[in-house]
Amino acid sequence: MSLKVYFLRHGETTSSQTGTYCGALDINLTPEGHQMAKDFAQAYQSLPWTAIYTSPLRRTVDTAKPLCQAVGIEMQSRDGLKEITYGKWEGKTPEEINHEFHDEYVRWLADPGWNSPTGGEKGVDIARRSSLVLEEIEQTHSTGNVLVVSHKATIRIMLCSLLGIDVGRFRDRIGMPVASVTIVEMAERGPLLHVMGDRSHLSEQLRQRVGT
Repeated sequence: MSLKVYFLRHGETTSSQTGTYCGALDINLTPEGHQMAKDFAQAYQSLPWTAIYTSPLRRTVDTAKPLCQAVGIEMQSRDGLKEITYGKWEGKTPEEINHEFHDEYVRWLADPGWNSPTGGEKGVDIARRSSLVLEEIEQTHSTGNVLVVSHKATIRIMLCSLLGIDVGRFRDRIGMPVASVTIVEMAERGPLLHVMGDRSHLSEQLRQRVGT
C-alpha cells in the first residue's frame, strides 16, 4: 500500500462568490460552504484515514471539521498550508486592482511565480513553505490516506511542484473549484495524479453555484 494525499479546497466563502482576492483575510464559510464540508465528510468518511492536515484559517478548519468528527481524527494545523498573502490587494476585485496597481498586476498575471501582489507573496514563496508540509507528510506517513485541506492558489502550487509544472503557470494550467478533491499517489516512481478537481460528492445544486 502506498501513500495517497487527498487535497481538498475549502468550501464556499463570500469571496469565492464575488471574485475578490482573499488570502490572509480570515473569513467564514457561507451556509452553502458548510454544507459542502458536510457532503464531503458523508462521501469520504468510510475511507481509512491516517491523518488530516489543514491551514489554520477558519474556512479550512471548518471544512475539515465534519470529517474529523465523523472519523475521530484530530486535525493538524500547518502554517505552510495557508493561502497566498495578497498584501494590499486583499478584499479587492481584479478590476479594482488593475486600476490601483496596474503595472504590478500585469507583472503578476504574466508570472505569479516570481512576481508578487503588492506587499504579498510570490508563488515560489508558497511553493517553499508548502513543500515543507508535504515533506513532513511523506516522512511521517509512508502509507495510508492523508487529507490536506488548503486553498485555491496553495493547492495549485503544490500540484505544480509535485507534477513538474512551472510554478509560474499555476493560474493558467490548473483549475481548483471550491470543495473539490484532487488525489495524488506518492508512488515508487514519483507523484502520480489520480483525480483532479472532483466535486461529485456535492449535490447537483451545490455544484452549480455561480463563482465556484
